Amino acid sequence: MRHLKRTAKLGRTSEHRNAMLANLVCSLIKHRRVTTTLAKAKAARSVAEKLVTLGKKGTLHSRRLAVARLHQEDAAKILFKEIAPAFKERNGGYTRIVKMNQRNGDAAQRAILEWVDSIVTAPEIPETASTAEAKTPETKA
Repeated sequence: MRHLKRTAKLGRTSEHRNAMLANLVCSLIKHRRVTTTLAKAKAARSVAEKLVTLGKKGTLHSRRLAVARLHQEDAAKILFKEIAPAFKERNGGYTRIVKMNQRNGDAAQRAILEWVDSIVTAPEIPETASTAEAKTPETKA
């Protein structure tokens, strides 16, 4: 019987599962939003929230623990410099899971895993020639 065994196995060995969840959380940190299956999103949510808690501490020890878990230093830098300070006043619940439709091939339930507070900066839209001409008044000499 599987009483008190909460780890989602996801049909993988422990090494494969840990590597997959680390990659999923790294993608979440870098891209701010990840589309995956519902089971993987639920498993990655706990990893991501624990890493944000480490990021909020900001100590050297917590940074080393985060790099050891993520295996990517650039993702850890983004976590400690951008994401963790944005959640400084929040006590848990840093991620959101939004359910989507089922996948066509195997009918797996899909979901979006994203950060709760929208910390994504809007990309600046470059001005096109038509909008630049409309803004500058024409002078006739």
